[in-house]
Amino acid sequence: MRNAVVTPGGDRIRWAELPGQEPSRVYVHGLGATSPAYFAEVAVHPLLAGRRSLLIDLLGHGISDRPTDFDYTLESHADALAEALTAAGVTGAELIAHSMGGSVAIVLAARHPHLVSRLVLVDANLDPIPRRPGSGGSSGIAAYSEQDFLAGGWAEVRDRVGPHWWSTMRLAGREALHRSAVHLVRGTVPTMRELLLDLKIPRTFLLPEADGPLPGTGTLKAAGVSVVAIPDCGHNIMLDNPEAFVRATAAALADREQE
Repeated sequence: MRNAVVTPGGDRIRWAELPGQEPSRVYVHGLGATSPAYFAEVAVHPLLAGRRSLLIDLLGHGISDRPTDFDYTLESHADALAEALTAAGVTGAELIAHSMGGSVAIVLAARHPHLVSRLVLVDANLDPIPRRPGSGGSSGIAAYSEQDFLAGGWAEVRDRVGPHWWSTMRLAGREALHRSAVHLVRGTVPTMRELLLDLKIPRTFLLPEADGPLPGTGTLKAAGVSVVAIPDCGHNIMLDNPEAFVRATAAALADREQE
């Protein structure tokens, strides 16, 4: 396990690292998740193995520190991740990022372009979304005030999301979980979608085929973003259909392999 200090208070981001060739690949999890649990199987698949790979946990999640004085905006997550990657000697990385992690990865690429050479976004959040009391995921978490979430709302969320997601969500700091959800549904200015459209690096967006067409697909494709539907999966594509995920991700990265 590797680590780097990423805040003035000494808080650390931690990651599991697989040795291999440069440029590095960085795997970034979603809200209430952890990268080793979500990406270990696909990162060592023969089609993706052989690169230096960092399975990194965002601040407040997994094996990373959970400071209560951190604001957990998407911008702050991206800047903390940038500190960790810089400490690890990473530049020009290929980021493979799921859900909220994809939103953070877009912001990272916009704010710290030297760190990112291409993006594979896995059903990432591109737009602000409404808060929905009583629902699961970020929209349900963000519907609570922080005080109400800490006082017991987290237990209601636990019961709604079920044991699979809670197995990693319980590792997140409760302040981190709530603030991250609030800022994820709020989004960024410009929006994550607008930032993605403006990036000049290779970009691929993977989504579950069952979800139907991704809103704004035409505009994304016109800007050079590849949009790929993956069959037989839900939101956690890499867990639900790892073979199809690996094939699609390897194809998205193949042009660099031939350079």
